[in-house]
Amino acid sequence: MTTADLVLTGGTVHTVDPTRPHADTVAIRDGSIVWVGYAAEAPAWVTGAPDVVRLDGRTVLPGFVDAHNHVRLGSDRECVQLAGADSFETVAARVRDWNSAHPGVGWVEAEGYAYTGLENGAHPTRQQLDAIIPDRPVVVFSYDVHTLWLNTLGLTALGIDDADQPFGTAELDAGGIPTGFVADFAVKGLSRAGMRALRDRGLPWASTDRQYSRLLTSLEHAVACGITTVVEPQNSPDDIALFERARAEGRLDPRMVLAMFHPPTTTPEERKEFARLGSVYDDDHLRVGPLKLYIDDVVEPHTAALHEDYANEPGQRGTTYYEPAVFAELVTGLDRDGFQLFVHATGDRGITTVLDAVEHARRTNGPRDARHQIVHVECLRHDDLPRFASLGVVACMQPRHASPDLAGPGHAWAEAVGESRWHQAWPLRSLQEHGATLAFSSDWNVAEMEPMVGIYSAVTRSPLAGGAAWQPEEAVSVADAVHGYTMGSAVANFCEHDRGSITVGKLADLVVLDQDPHIVDPAKLADVAVLETWVGGERRYAS
Repeated sequence: MTTADLVLTGGTVHTVDPTRPHADTVAIRDGSIVWVGYAAEAPAWVTGAPDVVRLDGRTVLPGFVDAHNHVRLGSDRECVQLAGADSFETVAARVRDWNSAHPGVGWVEAEGYAYTGLENGAHPTRQQLDAIIPDRPVVVFSYDVHTLWLNTLGLTALGIDDADQPFGTAELDAGGIPTGFVADFAVKGLSRAGMRALRDRGLPWASTDRQYSRLLTSLEHAVACGITTVVEPQNSPDDIALFERARAEGRLDPRMVLAMFHPPTTTPEERKEFARLGSVYDDDHLRVGPLKLYIDDVVEPHTAALHEDYANEPGQRGTTYYEPAVFAELVTGLDRDGFQLFVHATGDRGITTVLDAVEHARRTNGPRDARHQIVHVECLRHDDLPRFASLGVVACMQPRHASPDLAGPGHAWAEAVGESRWHQAWPLRSLQEHGATLAFSSDWNVAEMEPMVGIYSAVTRSPLAGGAAWQPEEAVSVADAVHGYTMGSAVANFCEHDRGSITVGKLADLVVLDQDPHIVDPAKLADVAVLETWVGGERRYAS
């Protein structure tokens, strides 16, 4: 055989391939893996490679596959950063400080608001922001980008004078005046029509240049995190030009899978456009294919669909965006047309509704290898655990979201669902034990992008700074967490033939770590550092 181009040797290689789980050497030619094993048994065409990288005992894993990462949406360097602001006073101080440092008449935009300073499901108001900045329009994006919070001038600038807006649903007070809180932003605001409306009404955050800047920043961060494939879960055809531009400029380092957003207003003509784009963009570096839908919203503002009342708002169970029968017919039609579906579902009733719809589709169309995904799976009834495996539905989950410092006791999520349902929170191990395919991801910029942070969270169920675990019975092993970020996510996205493991014939997508996560103290997993990231046999990042 022809000599390999490149050999990485002298390390601890965890292949995530059960046929040969461990090695110390990987040989690469033309961007693909051509040999895996131990140096002592390597043939001459491997040892004679012209380029040899000495690993010096460092650890090699398959490149991480982040199954749900909003690289186009955040984080935005021009926004006030509210991550970690755990009180209204802190939010106000950060916004005031930014305003003082950036005097002018234009917009003040902030991101990362975590529903702090509120009680019993209350929503923030324009008056609260007016008290901070009365003389400039202000918009605050929630940390999950599902809601907006605006002051009076912000409402005026966006023309919000009634509930129904192209980019969300504005809450009105008893007199019919907008309160400053806008829900349904993820469904309406991030749609093609919603983003166009925001651009037309002059919101800087929605401009093409700002989107491209966010994309480049996120792509650079992804490859520095060891992520070699990113699944961007919510795009319109308008957004593809951003990725084409990055590719043309040589800045599309990680491979991309783009899902097209299918809001309730999607037309048959748009579905045809989605299918056409899927045939045009279908290579191993840029692929368009899945469709993104929502069945419910999010728990914190009580807009996720629950089977029983919210613990801190009796009589409120949230809503679904579709009636169950209507959603079942929609899923059946899309399944019949061959689409893979990513369905956002956080509440237990929302998740049940999606599983019922997939079951209906299988009865009607017959079973196929669709790999439809339920994304988030935050609050799951025990009775629905076995249905993921039986229906072939993937659980695309974000372990960091389950951390007690984000969602546990005392935080809006845990207080909303109530202690009687805490056992339903992000049931990683239970789903695994019931045979479900787990695909792990960050949901950047809702949470940190680093896969090692997600692995730490999946293994410990503890706060990022350490401390007591929350629902520790749902923790998984390091090997299972690594699998969720590599092979599990590859399988979930029909990529297992060329990525997800270090296997001969697959793409040479690798990450080099400074420590072996399989033997490090679990409390230190988040500190394991990415030293190098290789995509197709090319070093795209070195610390």
